[in-house]
Amino acid sequence: MLAELTISNFAIIDHLHLTFSPGFNVLTGETGAGKSIIIDAVNLLLGGRADSNFIRAGTDKAQVEGIFYLSPREQAALSPLLQEEALDDGDPGLIVLSREIRASGHNICRINGRTVRLSTLEQFGSQLIDIHGQSEHLSLLNERSHLDFLDRYGKLEAERAVLADKVHQLRQVRQELNELTRNERALEQRQDMLRYQVDEIHAARLEAGEDIALEQERNRLTNAEKLSALSGEVLQLLVEGQEGQGNVIDLLGQATRALSNLARIDPQMESYLQQAEELGYQLDDLASAIQDYQEQVEFNPKRLEQVEERLTLIRRLQRKYGDSIQDVLAFAQRAAEELAAIEHSGERIAELQAQEEALLREIGRLGAALSERRRQAGERLAAAVEAELAELKMERTRFAVDLHWEPQPDGAPVDDPPPGREAGRYAFSTGGLDRVTFLIAPNIGEPLKPLARVASGGETSRLMLAMKTALAMADHIPTLIFDEIDQGIGGRIGGIVGKKLWGLSQLEGGAHQVFCVTHLPQLACYADRHLRVQKSLSGERTITSVEALDGEARVDELANMLGGSGENTRQIARDLLARDLLARDLLARN
Repeated sequence: MLAELTISNFAIIDHLHLTFSPGFNVLTGETGAGKSIIIDAVNLLLGGRADSNFIRAGTDKAQVEGIFYLSPREQAALSPLLQEEALDDGDPGLIVLSREIRASGHNICRINGRTVRLSTLEQFGSQLIDIHGQSEHLSLLNERSHLDFLDRYGKLEAERAVLADKVHQLRQVRQELNELTRNERALEQRQDMLRYQVDEIHAARLEAGEDIALEQERNRLTNAEKLSALSGEVLQLLVEGQEGQGNVIDLLGQATRALSNLARIDPQMESYLQQAEELGYQLDDLASAIQDYQEQVEFNPKRLEQVEERLTLIRRLQRKYGDSIQDVLAFAQRAAEELAAIEHSGERIAELQAQEEALLREIGRLGAALSERRRQAGERLAAAVEAELAELKMERTRFAVDLHWEPQPDGAPVDDPPPGREAGRYAFSTGGLDRVTFLIAPNIGEPLKPLARVASGGETSRLMLAMKTALAMADHIPTLIFDEIDQGIGGRIGGIVGKKLWGLSQLEGGAHQVFCVTHLPQLACYADRHLRVQKSLSGERTITSVEALDGEARVDELANMLGGSGENTRQIARDLLARDLLARDLLARN
């Protein structure tokens, strides 16, 4: 529900902060006082068209902010949207919408203090408030919503969800089928390319780490002469010795013998003798290893050419298929799997086509059964709406729910249609086979026409009220606003309208918060919260103010609306309020 509304620098409104009742709220006041401007401000808050003319003269921006309290049902409905937009870090039972329009043309929308796109603000607003009146924002006039209304009215959501799941399965099957059959020539070309890639990689017989080993071998082959010379120099120092000097091994042997003599005299030198002896063994091993290495070093141009060719092949494959040998081998694995899938695509296509036809038949069967349930729900809804219209003195108005099936060659087959339907294939969606349209014929002799084409005015307002009343338990939008619903109706019908509006706010399990802008005291007397809108001069400026009325102040306002201010008129106003209390009591008992 809309709990608080703050409006600043909007048209003739300087600043207003309004609080509302969860029940039936009425705004009254003389023409031009600003009642509909308040509704315009709410419409702006819901994502309506912004116009710089809304900005109060002498200011550079207009602002509107609404604080909404959410019931558990509304929290569940809005929670996915809040999470998707990362706006759910506050109180889950409260949401704040705000909008600012500037003279420069900037338009700033916020939800819970965070800037959002206008489309996001509109998406949230459409689930919080329905407005019917000068600023049209009515979901019932949107034919796309009629199917949802009818299913909620008929409590058919579970059956619809089962059908929707089958449609989702069918879409997945068709997507895979399209991918396999989208272009036979392209598929053959893809197959040829994959086979070439797999064969090219397999023919190379790559081994992990092979490129590193080849790089090292190439380095040795390229530097064979230098490696042989260096290893010879090491052997000369270790074994042969330079001219006029002994070799390292002989010199270490001399040092070892000296240490042996030391150790015989001083046992503390025994450990050093052991180290020297160990070094001798290690030098012998080192000399042997260098000797073997030198013998293996060879200048082999043919082997160098082979290594270079192998490395060139590996680098070429890496440029085409991956940065490393592991990447190239992984690419070959994936290509082989795709190739196998293509080579067996004929079998898969036949399997998918069988699944497609089975799902289509299941969708046709479920859709036909759901359509019959909708037909029955539509008849009940039509009777309920016409009964409401009769109470609103539109007893000759006819209302109907049209369920239309669209033939489609590749649609869902219906072999056993309900009465009045022919077997065949029909278009479908996640909602089933039906396209639902609410139809209305306000006058005798006129054909039924789509609801969206009915002319506006008091007749339309009463029609909307009748439908809202009949659909109240199915309508999940918490707040309903009726602007000028009393247009073209008199006081007697106004009392009926007021009673119904109040009744909308009292439905068990589906109560709405209701707003109404009215000039009829017979309607206004049913309000739970009566707000009087008036304008006055402040210096050289016109400003709008709003006052909550109670007690005698409310009696005075109703008397003014009746066209008088004497005691007799005030007594009539009191009688209206008394009849309102009696009517409420009777409604509560029923």
